[in-house]
Amino acid sequence: MLRQGLCYLLLLPVLAVFGAELTLELAQNDKQCFYEELEKDTKFYVEFQVIAGGNYDLDCFVTDPLGNVLYNEVKKQYDSFSHTTTMSGVYKVCFSNEFSTLSPKTVYLEFRHGNEKPLLQSMVGTTALTQLESSCVSIHQILNVVSESQTWYRLREAHDRIKAEHLLERVTFWSIGQTVLLFFIGIGQVVLLRSFFAEKKGTVAATT
Repeated sequence: MLRQGLCYLLLLPVLAVFGAELTLELAQNDKQCFYEELEKDTKFYVEFQVIAGGNYDLDCFVTDPLGNVLYNEVKKQYDSFSHTTTMSGVYKVCFSNEFSTLSPKTVYLEFRHGNEKPLLQSMVGTTALTQLESSCVSIHQILNVVSESQTWYRLREAHDRIKAEHLLERVTFWSIGQTVLLFFIGIGQVVLLRSFFAEKKGTVAATT
């Protein structure tokens, strides 16, 4: 409960500006929840991806202020969910790794809510946009696409880097094991050869 409350306090100031991106560590047999107070008719968006740990899967569910389950998926590697609130109150997003007894998970979470404010106050009305305003809107949309692409590439890079580090670790241990095995095989062969010569020498001495 203390951890959940701390996450709530840390997340609220960030989400006040319509969104947050977090990377969290989820230990084995662990569960973490994040809370956000939303007004009625507010659209929110949740996206998550497991970037490290085990089989890259976890359980996720979202509930409304009354405890009704809005989203519930088990053992997912990545997914997204959007919803428009029907009541005001605290909404909860939870991630669970309770089914795993050995593997901690690293999870990326993006949470957005509300509508984006217009770039200029003159865009609020129903009047047609000027050429300059249209250009500003187009550039803004392109920058949003670029930002989302950069996030995707960062997640992909982190995922591949962790897999490469894990593979390197396994190859290193395998190489060390092979080296130790060859060392003992070499010692065994030397001992075996020396035993052959020792037997022959003893046999010659007895014959004489």
